[in-house]
Amino acid sequence: MEEIDLLNTIQQKVPELSKGQKRIAKFLIEDYDKAIYLTASKLGEVTGVSESTVVRFAIELGFDGYPKLQRALVDLVKTKLTASQRIQVSSDRMERSDKSILKAILESDSERIHRTLNEIDENVFKKCVNEIISAKKVYVFGGRSSFSLASFLHFYLNLMLNDVILINSYASTEIFEQIYKMDNDDLFIGISFPRYSQRTIRAMEYAGKRGASTIAITDSKVSPLIKYSDLSLTARSDMVSFVDSLVAPMSVINALLVGISVSKKDDLIKNLDNLERIWNEYQVYTSNST
Repeated sequence: MEEIDLLNTIQQKVPELSKGQKRIAKFLIEDYDKAIYLTASKLGEVTGVSESTVVRFAIELGFDGYPKLQRALVDLVKTKLTASQRIQVSSDRMERSDKSILKAILESDSERIHRTLNEIDENVFKKCVNEIISAKKVYVFGGRSSFSLASFLHFYLNLMLNDVILINSYASTEIFEQIYKMDNDDLFIGISFPRYSQRTIRAMEYAGKRGASTIAITDSKVSPLIKYSDLSLTARSDMVSFVDSLVAPMSVINALLVGISVSKKDDLIKNLDNLERIWNEYQVYTSNST
């Protein structure tokens, strides 16, 4: 269920609900941001119904149980949560879990990769690989925490392609100074996850106006980057305390890089052979010999 549809689904279900379930629906429609902190029992107390009524309400909406509904509510509001609110939400999750933090985080990251694999469009993925290879110049931009993803993507693209630019995001005016020469032979890759970076959105919008092709790497079809992208790859992300979980997006970027390397195998081998000689000459890497 896409986040944007959740409140509409609840609203449409209201006529079919029991009197108690209607009270839950009213609370969620008006104060869904508060519900992310409430257990099924607490939500029942707030709305004057039993815990079992809350569970049945979640099932009525198509969820396996209340925890899945609560997770959907978190997804709905995560773009609006402050850093301190994020810590509160994740702390509440950990306290309700019987798993260690290490196990809980690794298992949830594994689940996000699995969901990304099931949801991503492989045909769009192949088109993205082709667009990157055929572009005259590739611009890569990720603001805030997504800069780490952009930097990783740029590092390897720079080994495979002739003209790749990593956009510096320290000042908004400098961003446009770096991309104002883009044209319709170029490609702009914008990377952003909740809380979405306004600079990335505006830069992608500008790239489209310049006629450049655009690829968004983001979390869902309701991401603000989608509006300005020709192609989009979505990967599941989530809040881990005030830290963003970007494991699934990194896996998608890894796949992109491998796809490009396979398509440009012969050229890449020549480039890497030349680089190996340079790395050896200037002792870029440590020697394995004692």
